[in-house]
Amino acid sequence: MHALAVALKEEMAVRTTQIKLRGAGGEPVDFRRTIASHGVADLPPNRIDEEAWTLELTLAPNGRSATTVLVSAGREGYAKATVVAGPADTADLRPAVAHVLRLDDDLSPFYEAAATDPELSWVTKGAGRMVRSPTVFEEVVKTICTTNCTWAATVRMVSALVENLGEAGPDAQGPYGRAFPTPEAMARKNSAFYTEKVRAGYRGAYLRDLAHSVASGKLDLEALGSTSAEELPDDELAERLLALPGVGPYAAAHIMMLLGRYSRLILDSWTRPKYLRVSGAKQAKDVTIERRFRRYGPYAGLAFWLYLTRDWVPD
Repeated sequence: MHALAVALKEEMAVRTTQIKLRGAGGEPVDFRRTIASHGVADLPPNRIDEEAWTLELTLAPNGRSATTVLVSAGREGYAKATVVAGPADTADLRPAVAHVLRLDDDLSPFYEAAATDPELSWVTKGAGRMVRSPTVFEEVVKTICTTNCTWAATVRMVSALVENLGEAGPDAQGPYGRAFPTPEAMARKNSAFYTEKVRAGYRGAYLRDLAHSVASGKLDLEALGSTSAEELPDDELAERLLALPGVGPYAAAHIMMLLGRYSRLILDSWTRPKYLRVSGAKQAKDVTIERRFRRYGPYAGLAFWLYLTRDWVPD
């Protein structure tokens, strides 16, 4: 029995790890605010439980097979990552989960600016960290699937892509327990797949063209997520994103926010009315909204987003 207990303890140590919740500048990280930071974070293969406050991810780190990990609150100041299915261990998953939680981002300059804003000083307790996907390709595909449609349609399209093309882990069910499809997997499918199976409408051609460009090496999307603002200023990044198939001003601003470039406000059919409700204004032009958050400079879009979403998590 002793040997069995030791073996089980060793297995749990390999399957569970604690990750310190601190940003790159030493600033605090609010775990609940992070996993509920934006709607795309809940699209398959991710799954958020806002009652238990957990985030389920299916990843394929370092070329390993698809592995599902459950991220939850750990001991005070930590998140706990537990492998629930698949071969990867915490040595592989720890950096992958830290990447998804964006723990390498330094939000301390933003917090310094927000501390003197009565309507946003609350964020300094650890809000503003946006869950990101393992790849820029995933961010772009999911964003294209949010354009000009209902949220239900977005969920349907992304679910179909993951369920039909994502590598399955040992406990895969529907679109969950699978890794997000690779560009190569998406590029191999013909137009009929996107029309009939994904039901992506006009977006199907954009998704297929994007996957072909990335799979062939013609387009390096991943570089956009690792290049600094000094090397690639926001205006130039926006131009590159706008050149992608299916990416307009809204989608470019959305992708930029998920890449940690927060200068653009996401102005769309949801954010504009929500701003009016929160601010109490009867009407507001885009330039008026942008002026309100201009003081935040490179964090203007993040400040705007948090202003709108404070009610997503109880104080």
